[in-house]
Amino acid sequence: MPEDKIETRYAVIDPSHMDEALMADAGRLIKEGSLVAFPTETVYGLGGDALNPASSRRIYAAKGRPSDNPLIVHIADMDHLPAIVTAIPEKARLLAEACWPGPLTMILPKADCVPYETTGGLDTVAVRMPSHPVARRLIELGGGYIAAPSANLSGRPSPTRAEHVREDLDGRIAMILDGGEVEIGLESTIVDFTEEIPVILRPGYLNRARLETLLGEVRMDPGLIREDPRIRPKAPGMRYRHYAPRADLTIIEGGREAVTRTINTLTAEAEAAGKSVGILTAEESAVYYPKGDVRVIGSRASEAGIARHLYAALRDFDADGVDVIYSEAFDLPEMGEAIMNRLLKAAGHKVIRV
Repeated sequence: MPEDKIETRYAVIDPSHMDEALMADAGRLIKEGSLVAFPTETVYGLGGDALNPASSRRIYAAKGRPSDNPLIVHIADMDHLPAIVTAIPEKARLLAEACWPGPLTMILPKADCVPYETTGGLDTVAVRMPSHPVARRLIELGGGYIAAPSANLSGRPSPTRAEHVREDLDGRIAMILDGGEVEIGLESTIVDFTEEIPVILRPGYLNRARLETLLGEVRMDPGLIREDPRIRPKAPGMRYRHYAPRADLTIIEGGREAVTRTINTLTAEAEAAGKSVGILTAEESAVYYPKGDVRVIGSRASEAGIARHLYAALRDFDADGVDVIYSEAFDLPEMGEAIMNRLLKAAGHKVIRV
């Protein structure tokens, strides 16, 4: 935690009619080495000057984040990319042209101007170009290169609303820009271009099928399937527990009837032991849970809605003070990989298959 609590300025900003004086203040803070939280299309980011080692150290301190966990450098103009990398493979350029601005992060060899404090000690740098207008304007006014992990305490569910940022980081950072609820709700897809075949290091809104349509063969990193503490992370969150609520979370996986029956049995057992129970479910199954603190995060027919509401539901369980959480699995065709990646991290890979 930062040694001294600071005053955090909270400012509401309309993405469609931005207050330029307010945005200029935020950009000035970034240039001076301070930290500003801001909305992107994925989650809220905690921004600092990516080329200033002291700013990156402040990001790690404010979040309580391990310093070997790389930060993502955000840019607002493709012309700014060559200054911070030593090579842009043709496939990376092709993907950027198709998907930037948007929820895509690319791993590329870093240039000397990018400090190791920003890259977690690695010789690669994670770069993305967000599409959110507030994010893009802040990057422009803040010097062109903003390092920004999610704006939450390390390990907590990522923030999809400014109030989540304030809950975690009030008194730790200079400013929070409240641009409303984010659109996507899950972090960007991360693709590593330092190998001959591109590798997905973190699934996101852009799924493997979409990437293969654009690039041909794409591999999934083995670390997405199993956690290996010996692997040094190339991408944010690869080694560490992320997205976790305070309560103990378990995922129940299987057919609908077996899942609902198991969750109801576990809920009854937990309540008999004096524990309060949270249940994370889709709209289609909610009627089958007569007990517990039931949180519906959307319909399985609308994967984007489930993704957008996941983190907020986990934070709601914290606010309700539940002791344990049982969640359905969400193995969905488009965003299922990304949603389950976040849930598995939040649960510490604790799954009951029925």
